Amino acid sequence: MQKFKAFLYNFICFAILFFGFRYLLSEWIVSSSLTATLISAVLSMVLSPKFASVETEKGRKLFVKIPFVKGVKEL
Repeated sequence: MQKFKAFLYNFICFAILFFGFRYLLSEWIVSSSLTATLISAVLSMVLSPKFASVETEKGRKLFVKIPFVKGVKEL
């Protein structure tokens, strides 16, 4: 269940950032739809938090790595 939760959180964060960047880029900066989509995808991959499910001694735990923040946090 934790693996599915991590996958779902990764997907939701990526989708929110992707559609936000795509809207901003297509409205104000880039005239080409394909260019806005590609730039949005790259920005979303780099800036979205990464969730992972890790097996520890106490069972499976969910961790998150946020870009530009030092360390990993347990959820």
